[in-house]
Amino acid sequence: MSKPLFKEVSYSLSKLMDDIEMGEIGLPDIQRPFVWKNSKVRDLFDSMYQGYPVGYLLFWETDAEKGVKQIGSHSHQKVPNLLIVDGQQRLTSLFAVMKEIAVVRENYDSEKIEIAFKPLEGKFEVADAGIRRSPEWIPNISTCFRKDASQYSIVGDYLNKLRKIREADGKELTIEEQKHCEMAFQKLFGINAFPFTVLQLSSGIDEEQVAEVFVRINSKGKSLNQADFILTLMSVFWEDGRKELEAFCKSSRKPEKGKPSSFNYFIEPDPSQLLRVSIGTGFRRARLQYAYALLRGKDLETGKLSKEQREKQFAILQEAQKKTLDLQNWHDFLSIIQKGGFRSASMINSKGTLIYTYTLYLIGKEDFKVSDKELQRGIAQWFFMSIITTRYVSSSPESAMERDLADLRSVKNADEFVNWINNTIKSELTTDFWEMTLPTRMETSSSNSPYNNAYIAALHLLDARALFSEIRIWDALDPTTKARKSKVERHHLFPKNYLHTFGLKGTRITNQIANYAYVEWRDNIKISDTPPSEYLKEFTKHFSKDKLDKMYYWHALPKDWEELTYNQFLEERRVLMAKVTRDGFKQLERGGIIEEKPETLEQMIHQGEGVYTEFKSTLRVNLHTGEKDKRMEHAVLKTINGFLNSKEGGVLVIGVSDDGHAIGLEKDAFENEDKMDLHLGNLIKSKLGVACMLHIKAHFEDYENKRVLLVDCKPSKLPVYLLNNGQEEFYIRAGGSSAKLTPSQMIDYIGQRF
Repeated sequence: MSKPLFKEVSYSLSKLMDDIEMGEIGLPDIQRPFVWKNSKVRDLFDSMYQGYPVGYLLFWETDAEKGVKQIGSHSHQKVPNLLIVDGQQRLTSLFAVMKEIAVVRENYDSEKIEIAFKPLEGKFEVADAGIRRSPEWIPNISTCFRKDASQYSIVGDYLNKLRKIREADGKELTIEEQKHCEMAFQKLFGINAFPFTVLQLSSGIDEEQVAEVFVRINSKGKSLNQADFILTLMSVFWEDGRKELEAFCKSSRKPEKGKPSSFNYFIEPDPSQLLRVSIGTGFRRARLQYAYALLRGKDLETGKLSKEQREKQFAILQEAQKKTLDLQNWHDFLSIIQKGGFRSASMINSKGTLIYTYTLYLIGKEDFKVSDKELQRGIAQWFFMSIITTRYVSSSPESAMERDLADLRSVKNADEFVNWINNTIKSELTTDFWEMTLPTRMETSSSNSPYNNAYIAALHLLDARALFSEIRIWDALDPTTKARKSKVERHHLFPKNYLHTFGLKGTRITNQIANYAYVEWRDNIKISDTPPSEYLKEFTKHFSKDKLDKMYYWHALPKDWEELTYNQFLEERRVLMAKVTRDGFKQLERGGIIEEKPETLEQMIHQGEGVYTEFKSTLRVNLHTGEKDKRMEHAVLKTINGFLNSKEGGVLVIGVSDDGHAIGLEKDAFENEDKMDLHLGNLIKSKLGVACMLHIKAHFEDYENKRVLLVDCKPSKLPVYLLNNGQEEFYIRAGGSSAKLTPSQMIDYIGQRF
């Protein structure tokens, strides 16, 4: 008879909590890392308070040190005897409340969970401002479970406070209410003794069997998906790989100053999304069920499992993930999306489309070595096409991508890859699509419609201005700029209240995307509910015929549109919007992507610091000490070094603060501008090399009645190193700052860039 895989053990809640705190019970990295919402934690405590069962737990007896982490922010040197395989969400939630430990949320922020208790009603709730002010609530039950807490004092203090509040209101706390509260507190304290049933897996089973059990027990009800299964295998067989995924996702959510990161304005990816990219590039698969089988070491033809096969497939995944998480690949791809007209996440209704297009980008770049210009043009067109045709937004986006990847299995070189991209796009974006299908699909009131987003992308590509304005729509929709009022707003061309006078009501009618155009927010207020036949005269009288013609073209306005009936206007405008969208797409066909690099000092200040621009208050003086400081000069030089090593260069502006305010050059105390220019030139020659001067042009300009120095840096054709205290350093641009690369990062970057 075979040895049983598990045994049944009973625990009290307090025993579980103490064992976790002492390190007897640990958390393996084969778990989903994030806890429940606070409302679910509240429900868990309510169930225990009422005496309802809350499910069994699954532990694994082991002395293995690999892959173990503690719950919460504390840690112990002790190697746990038991690892949690199933029940981590419950135990993490319980531990967080019982021990007042902060948990890590899905956005990677830490937070303490505060569950409140109302003894008079025996009721639990998530604490809020009103509850914290109310004397009838214990705002945080964590205080009731502290080791040094006196139950007698907790109950007494609560009743005394409640009694005083009642007396202040001319009421009294009755004996019945007091007894009810005391009994409620006893039930609350009694949660410590709540019984849990634990199934403990034998220490004799191996990690793969544990992973298999984990998958099996989560395969029913609200099950893990295939991505979760693969992440589970990664935790067992390639723990570092999963940690790399999670670190990449974490850094995408918040910018990190002075170092390269995955932060962007398009997507905050989760590990499963990036996993799809690696699976797609490595195995040419979109359906993760195949990838899961492969990574378990299964031969898809014979059905047999083997360690050798598993190791072979994990090697493929490791190589693919290296490409997926490469920061240069990531940001180059997102730059293509932006230059293809899509400004930020608000314009992308399908994150899956972004992920699948990134997969194709990596295949084209890494596998077929498609030239930069061809790849940029092809991927920009593909994304635009995929958005406007909702290619990956069907009931089965995996199937659509699976077909695309299946097609690519027969592609052998760069030319064939580019031809496949072009031919697929042509087969989708036919004349009938542009002239019949698209206008019909634009009959929608969805503000995040892919057809509306594609139209806006086309306006960006055509360098359109807002209606009745000289403001570029591209600049106005900059995601890095946040203000109370946006520079432009979506305006009803036929105002809602005006339409109501004709009996046209309901957002499905008034909020048609063909009834919207971007105008400056001040103009939006002025127009208010005025009929178009009236406000149009006022707003167009200052524009020449040429500008009006261009304005009408960009905003797809039919001739004499203000005199049309509303339905006539919508029908005619949809056709024109589709035409403008097609014209924008033709810009991509010609390689006419958006150039977002600012050309004037005003544009630089307006856009703020970014990939192409950086501000420095001084060249050599530390404003905090008022003294000359070599660190200030080094900060200037590393910015110049970053621009020189980038693909498109950039401009350093000296005499302007980080927030764009003019400081001027007086603080640096040079005798004159020539002396300052000479000093900067000598610094560059001595620290970056004389050859760099060929790529650098410095000049002075006026800004806000102050003089500032602009250092225009063209991209160098060779790697440029910065000499600092006898050591060579290498910087690149990473978002709005210059990042120093490690030797290995530098080798990879130089190999790709130069």
